[in-house]
Amino acid sequence: MHEQYRTVARQGIHETEVNRSRFLCALAPAATEEEARDFVADVRREHPTATHNCFAYVIGADASVQKASDDGEPGGTAGPPMLIRRDVRYVVAVVTRYYGGIKLGAGGLIRAYGGAVGEALDALGTVTRQRHRLATIIVDHQRAGKLENELRATGRTVRDVTYAEIVTIGIGLPDADVDAFRAWLADTTAGTAVLALGGEAYGDI
Repeated sequence: MHEQYRTVARQGIHETEVNRSRFLCALAPAATEEEARDFVADVRREHPTATHNCFAYVIGADASVQKASDDGEPGGTAGPPMLIRRDVRYVVAVVTRYYGGIKLGAGGLIRAYGGAVGEALDALGTVTRQRHRLATIIVDHQRAGKLENELRATGRTVRDVTYAEIVTIGIGLPDADVDAFRAWLADTTAGTAVLALGGEAYGDI
């Protein structure tokens, strides 16, 4: 698995104008290819009279799924420059163009479509997600509240807390930190807490 990847922070739309053509870039996070396709379909329904609705999406931390469409623009001038050449993952972009009467040429189109996405990424912001080891802390009620506070105070990723006969606290840890964290946990709880390691996932850093 890749250690980390960058993605768009939130869904949104950013508009630019190039030689009287309007370019509306709709960006969204997409966890799966199905989510990406649904987003593209939604944008196309919103802009049925647009000259073009070009799209691109990249799914997977390793960019294993990539797809782009020029939607009638000259081949390779719209979809590929939008995302596939950018270092973002789990994201879908649709650039809707309303033609303004001035042809841009191949180079102009590449700059316009790529620039529309670049400006949208700048406007909406990006986040970096780090690979984490999922883990569960099992602790008694007496120490649970203080431990949860200390976890959050030290910047740990607390995923969930469940109070039952015992308390379980779900956390995320970088693999490299597991041994040091285990020692910290033993020291903090006088050896009474148990750390159980699980699978892997990505979380914000």
